[in-house]
Amino acid sequence: MERHARYTLIGAFTLASIVGGFLFVYWIKNAGGIGQRALYDIHFEQPVSGLITGADVLFNGVRAGTVAQIQLDPNNPTTVGVTISVSPETPVRSDTQVDIAYQGIAGVAAISLKGGSAQAPQLISRDGHPPLIVAGKDVGRNLTESAQQTLRHIDEILDQNSKPLNSALTGIATFADMLGRNSTRVEGLLGALENLTGGGTSKASTVLYDLKPATDFPRTKPIKKRLVIPDPNAVILFDSQKILVRSGSETYSDLGNARWIDNLPKLIQARIVQSFENAQQLDAVSRPSEQATAGYRLEITIRNFELALQPSPNALVDLTARLINDKGDIIAARVFATNVPAKSTEEAEVVAAINKAFSQVAADIVIWTIGTV
Repeated sequence: MERHARYTLIGAFTLASIVGGFLFVYWIKNAGGIGQRALYDIHFEQPVSGLITGADVLFNGVRAGTVAQIQLDPNNPTTVGVTISVSPETPVRSDTQVDIAYQGIAGVAAISLKGGSAQAPQLISRDGHPPLIVAGKDVGRNLTESAQQTLRHIDEILDQNSKPLNSALTGIATFADMLGRNSTRVEGLLGALENLTGGGTSKASTVLYDLKPATDFPRTKPIKKRLVIPDPNAVILFDSQKILVRSGSETYSDLGNARWIDNLPKLIQARIVQSFENAQQLDAVSRPSEQATAGYRLEITIRNFELALQPSPNALVDLTARLINDKGDIIAARVFATNVPAKSTEEAEVVAAINKAFSQVAADIVIWTIGTV
């Protein structure tokens, strides 16, 4: 009985060995590389750091074979020849690109193939030798080598330009020292430039003034007419918030820190529209942006709007008005001007005189326009 059990054990072991042998041969034939394989030669013109025989060959990131042989060219010390063995189904073509990939944390080197166009021709054997793939000039250079070469270039640049850089740094240091020693004078110069360009901060606070529209109109029957008042025309002298003082025929200055609440053309437009609204005679009065169509358009031009000091302080308001119908024809035009004496050249007195003059002109424009349309 004991002998029979021993024979059974021996027979089982022999059968397992035979099956294992068959499995080993199957693995070798289908995965180990002794089956049908395609060979390719690759020429590298750069060092292939870390590449060894048996290293993986990847095609588009997928393992397709192994490195079969690595050899040096005795006639060309800069060239490294590598023979790879891959599956025959691997689509290696004439435009396939080659690189060295470093896998994992340890950075194990592998051949990396990248597929090209499907229309590219297949590689052909060369006189009994495997088809040849020539790698690019920068292939095989790892990050460390690239960084080292970059640092060498930087060292060369610094070495070649050390004297100019030293001169530039010395000049910057000298200039900074000069600025530090003259900081007070530089600050004063910058402040003067700000005041010259109008960007400085005035020591006295700015006082803003408004224009008053005309309010007293005779009551008449309203008319069904529409009127649009575009932005008044003005030279750049009047296109600001400044309250102007004319001391001579062509000499202007500001009225201290007094300013209009808006640019003068916009302010005049708003107050004339308000004057028409106070008269309550037209069907609608608006700016162009507020109304798409209108029967008439009133164009205003600012000719004078200031305090004249000669021969005595007088507020001068001088406007021209043109009335244009919906066909673009000028149906009427007129100049509206008036002078109002100012009690003094104090800001409040000057603004009061200008307001009185403007109210008179605005009322005349409203009455003339309504009578014309």
